[in-house]
This record gives sequence, C-alpha cells and structure tokens, in this order.
Amino acid sequence: MSERRPRKKRDPERTREAILEAAREVLAQDGKEGLSVARVAQRAKVNRGTAYQHFQTREQLIGATAQWVSDKLFRAVFGDPAVAKDQPVHSIDIESVNQHLAEFAMENPALGGVWLYEVLSSRRPASDLFWQQYESKFEQFASTESAQPGIDVEVLSVLLLAGSFIWPVWARAHTRTASERQEMSTRFSREILRLCLHGTLRPEKYTDLDARIRNPETEAPAVPQRRRKVAGSV
Repeated sequence: MSERRPRKKRDPERTREAILEAAREVLAQDGKEGLSVARVAQRAKVNRGTAYQHFQTREQLIGATAQWVSDKLFRAVFGDPAVAKDQPVHSIDIESVNQHLAEFAMENPALGGVWLYEVLSSRRPASDLFWQQYESKFEQFASTESAQPGIDVEVLSVLLLAGSFIWPVWARAHTRTASERQEMSTRFSREILRLCLHGTLRPEKYTDLDARIRNPETEAPAVPQRRRKVAGSV
C-alpha cells in the first residue's frame, strides 16, 4: 500500500503576494481595463476561488497594488519610511527627490498612473504613504524662509505629481531604451527645478500680475470682450 504524500501547507501570505505580483504584471501590460480577478488568478497559477478569498473585486486588487506602488515610490524617492518620516525638511535634497521621482515614473509608467489615479480619486489621500510624506514635506518647506510666500501646497503637489506621471506617457516610455528613459527623466526633472527656481515670467515685466499673485485679494482688471465679427462688417 503506497504512502500518502503529505499535503503542502498553505501559505496565505505567499499566495496573496503571488496574486498581487500577477496583478502588477497585468496592470503594467494592459492597464486597469485588462484587469480581472479571474485573469490574475490564472496568471498567478492559483485557484480562482482562492484568489477571490483574498480579493473579492478588481477594485480591491487595484487598491492593494496602489499601496504597493506607494511603498516602492516612497523608498525610491525618500528612502526608508522609518527614517524619512522624521527627516528635517531642510536636510532633504530637492534635486535628488525630483530626479528619483522622475526616474520612478519613467520606469513604471502604467503602475505609476494607476497609483496616481487612486490617490487623486480617494476621499482620504492622506492615508497614502507617499502622498502624506510628499505633501507634508511641502507644507513644512512652505513655512520656511527658503520658500516663496503664499504657496498652495495641495495644488502644487498635484501639479508636480501629475506632470511626473503624465510625462512618461507623452514620451512613450515603453518604447524607449534604458539610456533614453534616463535622458527623458533628466530633462523633466531639470525643467521642474527650473520652474521652481525661476518660473516662466519675468515679474518686472508683469507688475500687475505679480501684485495679484502676491496678494490674491487684489481685484483683477476686467477683461475686455472681443467684438464678434459680423459678416460684411469691417
């Protein structure tokens, strides 16, 4: 009589990680539209019922993947979360932060886009690891003497992050070589730094506009309406 083979012990954590890894591969390849729990289960080589025990909906899968991206993004830009969260803002290398953010976005365009959408559509964006760090450090910086007065931290954070993850789409990162992606991320990072340092307008050439930006309560002049040209008129 043959001996029964001992059953393999279930490892729920390893199974969950395998499912998430498969989900990341699908998202990177086909985006959110191509994701389903059934497809991910097949790719992860796990039973569909097992996959549904871990993630009952595709939204849960996407949310869990976004959390994973947030952690990886945090470590790529700021380093170890246990250390970085207490790092004084004046010791943060702004050039390094911008460059690492641009590089991560260029190397992970699809996953980065999924993460950004989840954060921007969330009712509690502050619960995201990276967003909380990114915005809070901007908030701290805005209160220092090194910052221009009147920075709208929330708006600026969204603008910079949106630009970082839209640029790889425009640059068609998936068609580029590694050296080309590095060049494209460097171009983006450099322009962001230039904008932060100098902007695009010379304040002395736009004194009224500069005054209104510095003092938002200043009433803007009425914009003259253009006369609609009527056929036959001069």
